[in-house]
Amino acid sequence: MRAAVLHEIGQDKLEVLDDVETVGFGPGRVRIRVRATGLCHSDLSAMAGVLPQPGPFVPGHEGAGEILEVGEGVRHLKPGDRVVVCWLPACGACPACKRGQTELCLAGFMNAGTPNFKRPAGDVFGFAGTGTFAEEVVVDAGCAVPIPDDVPFDIAALIGCGVTTGLGAALNTADLEAGSSVAVIGCGGVGISAIQGARLKGAAEIVAVDPVAARREAALRFGATRAVTPDELPDARQQVTAGEGFDYVFEVVGKSATARTAYENTRRGGTLVVVGAGAMDDFLQLSMFELFFDEKRILPSMYGGGDVLRSYERTIALWRAGRIDLAGLITHRVPLTEINEALDQMRTGTALRTCIEI
Repeated sequence: MRAAVLHEIGQDKLEVLDDVETVGFGPGRVRIRVRATGLCHSDLSAMAGVLPQPGPFVPGHEGAGEILEVGEGVRHLKPGDRVVVCWLPACGACPACKRGQTELCLAGFMNAGTPNFKRPAGDVFGFAGTGTFAEEVVVDAGCAVPIPDDVPFDIAALIGCGVTTGLGAALNTADLEAGSSVAVIGCGGVGISAIQGARLKGAAEIVAVDPVAARREAALRFGATRAVTPDELPDARQQVTAGEGFDYVFEVVGKSATARTAYENTRRGGTLVVVGAGAMDDFLQLSMFELFFDEKRILPSMYGGGDVLRSYERTIALWRAGRIDLAGLITHRVPLTEINEALDQMRTGTALRTCIEI
């Protein structure tokens, strides 16, 4: 079986190998033939060591495909079913799930420490317990969510992470008010999805902030009312809010520097939504006085901040109704053998989402 493998954390290239095998199939598990997978910036972060992930590993967590085989005890799936891969499944029994905060369930994270693959040289892990840069993957049955037949695999793959994260940040976490002013810092696939969510909620002004011209142009197509470079943000703040600051600011980069910028551009009493996944040793500094005096809400948004299964269903309904554009997010397509080209497209910002066709 072919898969793209990172041999050591810190390397910037993947090697596509054909001697990889899936492991772990058994009761409560399913084997999936991956048909399409998106490249998310979290994959790059894991490769660089920003996000914790044991190696060697197969990146990829935003995938869709068909069920090949189901293990004993799996009742809701059968061979041939079309599914999206959910890298953060809810167990339904932990305290977070019982409170209705299924996005905080830790069951999925436990999967990351168990190898999903093997090679003659030894065990290979799957990123976030999945590893969709492979022809097949074995995961817990809860990680395989059925999708309707009319949802193409490439669209379903996006729903598996980036779209759900960005839309959910606006619809669930922020639950922003109609007529509000919004700034989105970082306009890749997740940021563009947050922009679409803000548009759905009726934001009056949506300012897209990104250093890459192609991403700024894309943001305007997807609903931003203006698009600026980071250096132009102060002028945009003055023009849109008379200098007060935005009602909502979404940080979709995952760095303390941009989070600090986001905080400073949020109005007093406004809301900062932290969407980007950053490093454990990258600390955001805020004074106790400004926290008290400004009364700004700081809301982290994990995987869209809501019930994942419900978010998938909502996204499909909005896509069917033409209220959101998912196909337009896919700016590049490459086969698995050209995965390193996709990595370069992500690093340079030339791609919103690259679909890897497997």
